[in-house]
Amino acid sequence: MNKVELLAPAGDLEKLRYAIIYGADAVYIGGQTFGLRTSAKNFSFEEMNEGIKFAHDRGKKVYVTLNIIPHNDDLRQLPEYLKKLSTMDIDAVILSDPGVLMYVREHAPNLEIHLSTQANNTNFMSANFWYKQGVKRIILARELSLKEISEIRKNTPEDLELEAFIHGAMCISYSGRCLLSSYMANRDSNRGECAHPCRWKYYLVEEKRPGEYIPVFEDEKGTYFFNSKDLCMVNYIPELIKAGLGSLKIEGRMKSIYYVANTVRVYRKAIDDYYKLGENYKIDSEWIEELGKVSHRKFTTGFYFGKPNEEAQLYASSSYIRDYDFLGIVLDYDESTGYATIEQRNRMFKGDFIEIIGPDYKLIKQKINVMLDDKGHEIDVAPHAQQKIKILMDKPVDKYFILRRKRKDD
Repeated sequence: MNKVELLAPAGDLEKLRYAIIYGADAVYIGGQTFGLRTSAKNFSFEEMNEGIKFAHDRGKKVYVTLNIIPHNDDLRQLPEYLKKLSTMDIDAVILSDPGVLMYVREHAPNLEIHLSTQANNTNFMSANFWYKQGVKRIILARELSLKEISEIRKNTPEDLELEAFIHGAMCISYSGRCLLSSYMANRDSNRGECAHPCRWKYYLVEEKRPGEYIPVFEDEKGTYFFNSKDLCMVNYIPELIKAGLGSLKIEGRMKSIYYVANTVRVYRKAIDDYYKLGENYKIDSEWIEELGKVSHRKFTTGFYFGKPNEEAQLYASSSYIRDYDFLGIVLDYDESTGYATIEQRNRMFKGDFIEIIGPDYKLIKQKINVMLDDKGHEIDVAPHAQQKIKILMDKPVDKYFILRRKRKDD
């Protein structure tokens, strides 16, 4: 039995490295055009090559997004872009548009094709259609139940792979094809520029009573009636695999390296436990707790167990839950002295109780007893983002380990 793939987002080269180190089997990235996350740093061709080498050296895969819904002007640049991609060792491209698919087959026939969730594939007949067009993998619409996925699996060729999102932000519009951002902010979400207006605060105004703002829900501050909870399926790994999915996808190319690393490490643990323990597999309540230590909204299982009801929406707030601060990353560790060099991301203080996470689900808890600046002087506070400091560690750590701290009230 082939092990299910854990697929992680990588908004830039640094995030790619962390996703791979923390246990992703594959990552999806965007070039500087044709992807759906133009606000992410994304990858130049040079960075793409570097990222592909980093992944392939470790036996992992890299998929490149081409999943905008293109207009005529977009297509004029595409052949040259595809020819460049075809010279690189990319494992697949992700697309949603039939015209883009035709261009890929014409200008880069060596590239494997994955169909984006933006194509809204919700049934086995559509999946079979795309298979006949040369698509190797279908990234299913988010609006499918496990029962529907299982039926698609039973009615499609064995060599057609199925992928689905299992964690991260949900869109209010069918598979993300939303026009709200275009109307509200003149930014086309279908071309990578979504302003996320579904998270904004709204009131209802009746035509004959201008200026009279009525809350849609009983909340004096307004309402967030478009605002979905975050998807989280960590407690349902066996069900996802048994439904016939070959790849489990985490959303979040705009997220931090801490989000990517911590989310990947939790799902890696859950998946590995399932394959290792079989009938003795048990859900660990700590997994949800760990996933809650990165910035998130309340969790939902989305459409997997049927159509969501009002409990899947957030009416009271569009705010993220941020109970932990991402403090910094370990650059190196000196075994002879016990000091780790840290690149700081948030303020930290001598006396703070911190947690240090690492690959293979490692977790270390300790107090910061000694902290040095870059000149070796002992300091009580490290106030500047990305400054280099040294912390005396209770236990050995490695490069890529991440420091966090429960958020202070102030």
